[in-house]
Amino acid sequence: MAKRHASRADRIGLRAAMADRLLPFMVAAMSFLAALGLAGSIAAGALATHWLSGAQGLMTIEVPTPSQPIAANGPLRQDAILTLLQATPGLTDAHLMSKTALAVLLKPWLGAAASDGTLPIALPAVIVVHSSGKAPDAAALGVKLASVAPGTLVDSGARWAERLAALTTSLRASAAAVLLIVALVAASVVAVAVRAGLSQRREAIEIIHGLGALDSDIANQFALRAMRLAATGGLLGGLVALPVLAWLGILSASFVTNAPAGGNSLIAALPPLLWASPVIFTLATALIGWLAAQITVRGWLKRLA
Repeated sequence: MAKRHASRADRIGLRAAMADRLLPFMVAAMSFLAALGLAGSIAAGALATHWLSGAQGLMTIEVPTPSQPIAANGPLRQDAILTLLQATPGLTDAHLMSKTALAVLLKPWLGAAASDGTLPIALPAVIVVHSSGKAPDAAALGVKLASVAPGTLVDSGARWAERLAALTTSLRASAAAVLLIVALVAASVVAVAVRAGLSQRREAIEIIHGLGALDSDIANQFALRAMRLAATGGLLGGLVALPVLAWLGILSASFVTNAPAGGNSLIAALPPLLWASPVIFTLATALIGWLAAQITVRGWLKRLA
């Protein structure tokens, strides 16, 4: 019964015309690439949000010759600046970076000279402070601090936040472009497979079309076949991508200080959207297969008429 039902459903021999070998694997490869692009977009957004939350309200102040007094019998330059920052409304948690922390920060550029005292010049003192909405902007604060200790520089995290936001936007746009290109390539692969099936079954299609078969009936036959094959490829590609995405998620979790550790790191490494990628790509590729087949067959039939 099943064989006879299948033969009635496949009235024009599509199982032989559109084989189920190459097309699913081609669509699976496209789905795998799309999953990587989607993961890159989500990861860029998550990391940018985490870093922006700390960078937007952060200011660093560099005080040259910090151990010199600002005046005779006056406080040291670094102490005077630190006191002024602590008394400024809107600024909180002002603290002086230790020499050890500063040496670690500068080691990639200065090497061991950052900590062993062999530099020909003295390092400036670096003060880190967090700002709120009531705090003065970096330019006004720089003028105020330079009046106390000339040469003091203020660097606001807002500037770096803007650059990071622009970079994140460009990465997301690139990921969207990758997804669009992958979808177009997948549609092209389906269209090529459908056209090959049309060429192989041309005589049978011309006969049933001449006997009065509707374009929609013929197109639906091809579209159903293409949808099943494309959905199989989308599911396969999404499943293959999951271990790779989990591995990349664990690697990227090290850039987030509050990333969970332990046995749940594999689950927490991926957001729910990526865990659902097999289902998402199955539905997406099924839709692409259906639309590509419908457009291809209907266009071919119009030229046939």
